[in-house]
Amino acid sequence: MPTTTSPLSLASAAKLLEDHHLLREIITPDRWTIDAESLPDAHRPIPAITYDTRQVREGSLLFVKGRFKPEFLDGIDERGLAVYVAETDHSDRTRATGLIVENVHQAMSLLSAEFYGRPQDELTLIGVTGTKGKTTTNYFTHAILNEYSDGHAAMMSSIAVCLDGRTWRPSQLTTPEPLDAFRMMREAADNGMRYMVMEVSSQAYKIQRVYGLTFDVGAFLNISPDHISPIEHPTFEDYFHCKRQIIANSRTMVIGADSAHFDLLAEDAAAHDVPVTTFALHDPSAGRHTPADVVVAADPGRKTGFVVAHGDDADLFELDMLGEFNFLNAAAAITIAAKAGVPFDDEAMHAVDTVQVPGRMERFIGADGLHVYVDFAHNYLSTKALVDEMIRVYGERNPRITLVSGTTGGKAIDRREGIVKGALGRAESFVFTLDDPNFEDPRKICEEMASYVPDDGAQRVQIIVDREQAIVTAIRQARESVERDGRFNIVLVIGKGHETRNIINGKAVAWPGDATVVRRELGLDRA
Repeated sequence: MPTTTSPLSLASAAKLLEDHHLLREIITPDRWTIDAESLPDAHRPIPAITYDTRQVREGSLLFVKGRFKPEFLDGIDERGLAVYVAETDHSDRTRATGLIVENVHQAMSLLSAEFYGRPQDELTLIGVTGTKGKTTTNYFTHAILNEYSDGHAAMMSSIAVCLDGRTWRPSQLTTPEPLDAFRMMREAADNGMRYMVMEVSSQAYKIQRVYGLTFDVGAFLNISPDHISPIEHPTFEDYFHCKRQIIANSRTMVIGADSAHFDLLAEDAAAHDVPVTTFALHDPSAGRHTPADVVVAADPGRKTGFVVAHGDDADLFELDMLGEFNFLNAAAAITIAAKAGVPFDDEAMHAVDTVQVPGRMERFIGADGLHVYVDFAHNYLSTKALVDEMIRVYGERNPRITLVSGTTGGKAIDRREGIVKGALGRAESFVFTLDDPNFEDPRKICEEMASYVPDDGAQRVQIIVDREQAIVTAIRQARESVERDGRFNIVLVIGKGHETRNIINGKAVAWPGDATVVRRELGLDRA
């Protein structure tokens, strides 16, 4: 369980909450009060904090949050609970002192930062948000800063966490709960890290996971409708509003100049006196020529080459990852790194050249020349960008494109049409399958997605709920096309990326991973 020598006490916790207008009252077994100083042991250091009742030990402070059941507190006094922080009185279940607050997530963020000795003050903190590209931009930015600082950059992403500049471990959330985030910042600072790069989700602001946190450099990549559902964001306006909070909570901003609603983002920055540096992708053939402080353009002679220009200076880069959209992600990372103190002409900027991101544009090539890509594309914007890239890179070969996709159950309902819309007119075959259906019937999700494919005979549509069988079938049918017609085939397996589980009926069910299934079917994992 998280521990520290930080002198957080009942009195200092109450004072901090009071200063932020979060404290309602303090409930003890003997009385209700707002005067923590008058209570016994008010200045005794709190040795441990947690939001998991199973981790409570002598002297612990417990945050009561989320889908908490009061019976979780039964017997907790015997394990030594000293203080709980909650939005509701639980004195009927425990004799521990209760700090009753207006918002427990805000309280958890403030108190966790204090408990761990405000590690954010020891790091250059970078936050990246946007509908698509957060993870890849995070990896690119981390690579630059890690190179520049000789291995002293940390990172939190939706895929992995790195707290010592070299060791990676799987992550659980795009933006961790505040207690976990500050614990990891403390570990990073104690490891001598100078930078921390974080993905910041809309939910992080929706439920106050980053309350009170100010980023030295914030980045807003782009925005499009996503995560719209009864359990996420009720409307696009709410989703966008939450994303925009990063501007008011950053010292300087990097913003995609081609982002939808850019004018509003710029107004937000001006209202909060936050300087803005813009970046944009220039592609005259596609009509993209938005003025920006940093401009990226594809190198016509190389599929993975691009030029980044800043003022009168320009530099040539070449990625290990396909994707014109990754040129833009790299330009965002270069701009972010520059605002964090890396000179534009420093060789560390070229760390982006060798970055590989698990589950993002992972390419597998079979012996017969069949190309299979595994990618996390999971909404309209990312699916369209992926298919657009296939046409940009392989268009002259007249590729037959097969899309293997499902989508989540119970949330982000608009993705069902968006994914299909992003591929229509270019993909010739659709295979709809399972992808985190949760409590919904996966076949019905697939059927709904299939209903958005026009019934004009131009596209072949199949529903194969078993995801492994869906991938295998798509690859085998593509191979048949190669053998029968001699045509170049591409299979795009999207939605899960690096993930190795499916959420079914509220439980995580182990899944070997899309890349594992692809390698096995292509014979790439055999000696």
